[in-house]
Formats: sequence, structure tokens, C-alpha cells
Amino acid sequence: MDRTNQSSSSRRFYKWFKRRHKRPLAYHLGEVSDAVEDDGDEELEDDVDVRSMEMDPCTSTDELRIFVGTWNVAGRSPVGSLAVDLDEWLNLKDPVDIYVLGFQEIVPLKTRTVIGAEDPTEATNWNLLIGKTLNNKYGCPWLTPICNQTISNDDYQFDAESERRSVSSQTRMPMKDWSRTQSEKLFWGSKYKLMASKKMVGVFISVWMKRELLRKYCISNVKVCSVACGIMGYLGNKGSVSVSMSIEGTSFCFIAAHLASGEKKGDEGRRNHQVSEIFRRTSFPRSSKDDDNPHPLTILGHDQIFWFGDLNYRLYLEDNLARHLIKKQDWRALQEFDQLRREQEGGVFQGWKEGNIEFPPTYKYSSLNCNRYSGGAPSRSGEKQRTPAWCDRILWYGKGVKQISYFRSESKFSDHRPVSALFSTQVELTECPNPRDVGMQTILPNIMPPKQTNLEETDEEAKSTLISLMVKDMESSPTNMKNM
Repeated sequence: MDRTNQSSSSRRFYKWFKRRHKRPLAYHLGEVSDAVEDDGDEELEDDVDVRSMEMDPCTSTDELRIFVGTWNVAGRSPVGSLAVDLDEWLNLKDPVDIYVLGFQEIVPLKTRTVIGAEDPTEATNWNLLIGKTLNNKYGCPWLTPICNQTISNDDYQFDAESERRSVSSQTRMPMKDWSRTQSEKLFWGSKYKLMASKKMVGVFISVWMKRELLRKYCISNVKVCSVACGIMGYLGNKGSVSVSMSIEGTSFCFIAAHLASGEKKGDEGRRNHQVSEIFRRTSFPRSSKDDDNPHPLTILGHDQIFWFGDLNYRLYLEDNLARHLIKKQDWRALQEFDQLRREQEGGVFQGWKEGNIEFPPTYKYSSLNCNRYSGGAPSRSGEKQRTPAWCDRILWYGKGVKQISYFRSESKFSDHRPVSALFSTQVELTECPNPRDVGMQTILPNIMPPKQTNLEETDEEAKSTLISLMVKDMESSPTNMKNM
């Protein structure tokens, strides 16, 4: 660079430098290029590589353990000794980071409940029982009533901004007399926090997360959606309820579904059509409350997707042969006739994964408190003839998901057995470098002149020295630059 160009670039930098550090947020890296555009000094970009400040974020991953469960409760309310069954279903001996629970038929599917107004009572009762079960074991049971004040309806979404304000106000309280564990119990009230809840007639989803994760990670864009595709294609006796949320740089979608029943030829076609409708009509539109980070608008736009529920897929097999294989516990042979497996091979769920099934069919049991399948020979009077099938299933799609276990529980609460899966998932963390840790020399590769020996260059050297002193002062005391 000759002396004329060096002088010109130094003056431009000096002018830009003075202007930039009159602004209160001058250290924000993303603003540098904006300032250049505003000033119209396009030549400065040739001398100062401002783009070098916009460093690529460093990404890493963390592991989260997610429990996904599905249970058709046959229209029964959560009463009596169900807490014992729930404890066994949730496998609380090994607590996880996130619990995602899908229910079907939390209300009887009668005309009044299907076409009438939504009643949040049963959804609230289930949330109360789930919260109590989780937090009595791992949280603060004496604060359970306080925690439950936020789950008194059938449609709940976690508000990240509200939670941050709550955390901010709580952390300002004196904590010197409390250990971290004690303070978290006092200020947060429970081990698990309800993140989202949605009810549509009898289909219900409830998502719970460890409180500590709300401090550790950025949880954003929690949204819910329901799709009714039952009677006439638009009533809520069948369909889905879904939750979308982002944890750091990874987006999750959880779909709890109840699909068309029936084991006659062609019934699987109705189920497939409903799956297609759920894919088509599920959406999570952006709103004014959303943050600047874009979130997926559709199911397949998410990084990790979990689809579960009473999917009602049956067996292409005669009843007596199915029961014979069940008696032999030949699950591999039985799965060869499974309708859902065929859909995974080349149908509506092509590419979706499911763990190996090593448990008996979950439907249909004869009656409450009974371990005998309905029907069979000889058939009891008034008993429905149903070929046993794995109606209750858990599928997943996306990268970074590993299934640890897939099992059913033995609760006799309904004519279905609850099914659960435990997953290990990878969450992408995005860590942006601190702008104040970036030395100014990294963005001024050609500004500082080489060693000068000509006396005629004294003026230019003085200007360069002034710039050097300003840069050095800024690096050593950045807060003082706000007053320049």
C-alpha cells in the first residue's frame, strides 16, 4: 500500500472509529457492516475485512433423555389407585429430562363430547396427577398446589419470556443461607415443569421438562396444534394434538394421534388417509410473540419428530393364527403381518423408525382388571370379537435419535396397555464468541503501517499511533468507550 492509499484508509478508519464508538452498542459484531453501509464508505470494506468479525458459530451437542408414552384410557377418569399404575408406566426409578405423554379417550367418545364444547376438566385432572406423580418423587410435594395453578385448562403453552422474568425476579432474592439445591426447590417449586398441554375431545398431550433445563438451555417457540379428522373428516373423535418446541438449535415435534379403528379390509386405508391429513393440516404459524429465531411451520420441518398414539393398525391375519403366535410369544413372526410395518416399508410412514417389538399386542383386553384378550373361542356372551393387535405405537423420524428401550406396562386400567419408549437425543448447542474477546487486530489487517523511516511520513505515523492508542484503550476499558 503506498503512502497516499495508507493516508486515505487511515482517515476513513479514524472517522468510522469515532462515529461507531458514540453508539451504546458499538461492540455488537453484527452492526459493523451496517454502519459501513449507512456511511456510504464502500471503499472501507476493501481495507477493513469487517466480515471477519462475523465468525461462524461453534457448535457442539448435548444429550437429552426423553420418555415418550401413549395410553388409551377408554374414557375413564384418573381416580382411585391409578397413581400406582402411573408410577409404573413412567418408570420413575430412572428419571429422564423430558416426559411426553399422549392419551386417547380421556373422555367417552359419545355424541355430547364429540360435538359439544371442550371441557377442560379431564385434561386438568390428568395434568394434576402427572405433576403430582413426578414431583412427589423428585420435587417438592408440599408445593404441588402452587405448581398446579398454571395447568387449570386444556390448552397450555410454556411462555419463555414470562419464565425468564420470573427467574430474574427470583434470583434477586437473598440466597446466602441456601444451598443451590435448596434454593431451586424453594424458588422453582417442583422438579418438573409443564411445557405444553393440548386436548381435542379425547386426544390429549402433556409435555413436562426438568426445571433445571430451563436455566441450562434456551427453550423457545413452544406451540400446540390440533387436527380433527374423525366423523365427516372434521370431528375430533379422531385426529391428533401436537407440540412444537426448540431446545437450543434443535427443533422437536411430538404428535399424539388417535386414528380410525376397525379390522375390516380397507380400514387401514382410512387410517392412512388420516395420517396424510395430519401431515397436511398440522401447522405452527409464527406470531408477534415469537423470537427472532425461525421455527418449523410443519411436522416434517422439524429436526426430531415423534409420532405416537392409538394408531389402530391391525394384523393381516386370522384371529386363531394370531392367538397361536401370541401363545408361542413369536413376536417376530407376528410382526410379518403387521399393517404399520408395511406402511413403514413403502406407505405413509416410509422412512420412519420403530423399535423392535418384544411384548404382546396391547389391544383388546376383555374387560377391566383382566389379562385375557377379548373374543376368541369360545366367545363369551356380549363380548366383542377382536383379533389382538399392536394398536398402541411409538415412531420417530430424524437424526440424532437413539431408542434405548421400548416396552409396555401392565396396568389393567383400560382395555389397552400403555406403551413407552425411552430415547437418547442429541441437541445442538450454538455458542457465539464474545465480541469483546475478539481483538481489534483481527479486523485491521492492513491499517497499521509498516515501520516508517522517512521523516516526511511523520504526520501519517502520528495518525496511525493515535489510532493504535485508541484501539488499545478500547480493549483495556471497553465500558469507557460508551461515553466517547
